[in-house]
Amino acid sequence: QVQVVESGGGLVQHGGSLTLSCVTSGFTLDYHTIGWFRQAPGKEREGVGCISSSGYTNYADSVKGRFTISRDNAKKMVFLQMNSLKPEDTAIYYCNLHVFVDYWGQGTQVTVSS
Repeated sequence: QVQVVESGGGLVQHGGSLTLSCVTSGFTLDYHTIGWFRQAPGKEREGVGCISSSGYTNYADSVKGRFTISRDNAKKMVFLQMNSLKPEDTAIYYCNLHVFVDYWGQGTQVTVSS
C-alpha cells in the first residue's frame, strides 16, 4: 500500500526555520519524483517544489532561495528545509507522489507568526 506521511510542522516566528519530513512506503522511492505542495486557508493548493529521482530540484518563485528539498532514498524520506519563513508561508504542507494517480498525506500545519 502506497503511503506518504508528512511531519515536522509547527509554529515558528517570522524569519525562522523549519524542516518538514515525508516518510514514504509501499513503493521504491529511488525511481520517483516527489513534490511538496501547500494550501493556505481559503486558497487553492499550490506547488512548492519537487525533487526528481536523480535529485534535480525545482521551486516555485515564491520560495526560491529560501526552501530546499532533499531526499534520502535509503531512509525512504524526502525533506523540505524552510528558511527565512514569512507569515504568507502559513499553510498545510503536503508531499505528493504521482504514479497514474496522486498519493497525498494528511499534511502538516506550518504557522508563521508576524
